[in-house]
Amino acid sequence: MKTSDFYYDLPKELIAQTPLKDRASSRLMVLHKNTGDIEHKTFRDIKSYLNPGDCLVINDTKVIPARLIGEKTTGARVDVLLLKRIDANTWETLVYPGKRLKPGAKVIFGGGLLEAEIVSEADGGNRIVRFSYEGIFEEILDRLGQMPLPPYITEKLEDKNRYQTVYAKNDGSAAAPTAGLHFTKELMKEIQDMGVKIASLTLHVGLGTFRPVKVDDVSNHKMHSEFYTLKKDQADIINETRQNGGKIVAVGTTTTRTLESIADEKGFLTPKSGETDIFIYPGYKFKIVNNLITNFHLPESTLLMLVSALAGKENIMNAYAEAIKERYRFFSFGDAMFITE
Repeated sequence: MKTSDFYYDLPKELIAQTPLKDRASSRLMVLHKNTGDIEHKTFRDIKSYLNPGDCLVINDTKVIPARLIGEKTTGARVDVLLLKRIDANTWETLVYPGKRLKPGAKVIFGGGLLEAEIVSEADGGNRIVRFSYEGIFEEILDRLGQMPLPPYITEKLEDKNRYQTVYAKNDGSAAAPTAGLHFTKELMKEIQDMGVKIASLTLHVGLGTFRPVKVDDVSNHKMHSEFYTLKKDQADIINETRQNGGKIVAVGTTTTRTLESIADEKGFLTPKSGETDIFIYPGYKFKIVNNLITNFHLPESTLLMLVSALAGKENIMNAYAEAIKERYRFFSFGDAMFITE
């Protein structure tokens, strides 16, 4: 299977640059994967596809202000993106420009409030960086860091909370699990009041999810690993839902990847923490996820491959053509899709 099989041509003006004021007013395309049928709805209508006894599974990770702009001792600007925490003061990072930053090089942020030393090189050109500072790292990061918006978003984000889900609570992501951005607190309560259970897990989103596929043969692509955790009480909610015949509805590809990483061959979950580099593309046999709320993804991306594995490549490419024709908004701040039976 070739990467080019997942290419589509997207008019630039359909890339959403800013979030809607009302999260739940996004458009919702409902794709019935068994038939390929498509419905056009508003995101609030998701309630009509949920029943008492179903379970919505969310990723409660929180985006940190992971982009730091500093300078070398020569005064040259350096951009550092925090990807994964290794210990209290050590991070795997993406550094730009990185080629000249060898082990031992130092970068200063905020006039000396924070200092970083390049410890070593890591996979994919990343750098392991050790920070030194006085005080509490998170407070300094909150003061100096910026929200790490994707490169296709060029407009300034006025309210940084709009790049967080309303249920975000566990710090650690370099990017938002964007399917969850459509939910409001009121909509979540309405769903719960219907008798739908909500279970949470955590996957800290790194760049691995969004890294371009640079190989021709899809099967040769290697995902970067990301940290996840699922607690016992949350695993119990999901397992009981399945045993009682309820639907498991994954909110986002990060939730899907976590569930599929943990589930056994029968779809049973046990509480677990660890790293996952699971890569889901057509041919993959899903163990637990059958319903997915997601956004519209970049051409030739691993995310587009994942939804194609769930709904069928032909269905997805037809749905994307329809979305372009109907002028849906694409990517992180764009509209939503619900893949169901």
